[in-house]
Amino acid sequence: MSTAPVLALTIGDPVGIGPEITAQTLAEFAGDPDHHGIAVGDRIALEKAVEVLGLDVEVRSVDGWDTPPAGEGVIDVHDIGVLGDTMLEWGTVDGTAGRAAIKAIEVATKAAMDQQVAGIVTGPINKEAIWAAGSEHLGHTEMLGELTGVTKQDTMFVVRNDAHGGHHLRIFFATRHTSLRKALDKITVETQIDSIERAHRALQIYGVENPRLATAAINPHAGENGAFGDEEIEILRPAVAAVNDKGLQVTGPIPADSVFHHGLIGRYDGVLSQYHDQGHIAAKTYDFDGTISVTVGLPILRTSVDHGTAFDIAGSGKADHGTMRSAYLAAVDYAPFVDGIREEYLPR
Repeated sequence: MSTAPVLALTIGDPVGIGPEITAQTLAEFAGDPDHHGIAVGDRIALEKAVEVLGLDVEVRSVDGWDTPPAGEGVIDVHDIGVLGDTMLEWGTVDGTAGRAAIKAIEVATKAAMDQQVAGIVTGPINKEAIWAAGSEHLGHTEMLGELTGVTKQDTMFVVRNDAHGGHHLRIFFATRHTSLRKALDKITVETQIDSIERAHRALQIYGVENPRLATAAINPHAGENGAFGDEEIEILRPAVAAVNDKGLQVTGPIPADSVFHHGLIGRYDGVLSQYHDQGHIAAKTYDFDGTISVTVGLPILRTSVDHGTAFDIAGSGKADHGTMRSAYLAAVDYAPFVDGIREEYLPR
């Protein structure tokens, strides 16, 4: 890719905080010669967001993804034309808003698949709204999978520690949206090996040449040699031994109360969390606004905010764009690797 990537930022649900955090992010970086962000959504929503935020910027509609940026004071939008000139009521579940959110994702994804943009940055959507619009998907992940022809995707959290030279810790998840009891049942030697290998390969694809990966333990003190549980002995250690025999550089299992700290200070490039909250709590406690999500396994670069539509404050101008800002900058950082991402994950 070029050194000045073009990124498509979907505004999410147009009556949530997505338009506001997108407008703030684009306004901050308007005129930066190193990257060009283009909002994808209804122009009216972005204009209303600029109005409630009191931003001194012009909203410009662009038809081509290769349109040069106008410079400071101008933010660009690829107008999808769902809402027209009528803005819906802020903070309400609305099928039309859901349809707009869906179309923005479709337009941005197609641009990425056609290699017209380096990647997409997605704003928050409302599940009830997209269901009201007729979607049967649970959310972004499933929708993007269908649009790109991919059936297996992983979440990679990226947490940046500026106190240690901007070191990036990536957190992966052996299990995700399931109960803790069911999550533990899903972790076997075979599934753990698969999770480790997928995480290790993702680190390579996203720019870490010789990844150092750690696996988090399940039990306190990593089981204390069986006193607090035998999952480490029966499952996690054999899985780590198996992948190390294949030449991977993997350490663990390491007690979860310390492994994320070690990763943040640079001892590891990635940590495999065994269940959803184990990794989420660590990342979001350290940096709630700066933690962003990358969807690994798609043949396109996709970063995302990791929060909802915040209907309670939508349209008030109070939304903090910190996570959208971080997601955008992460996409800029990962843009040089999009060719490798496409080569690795494009369905054959």
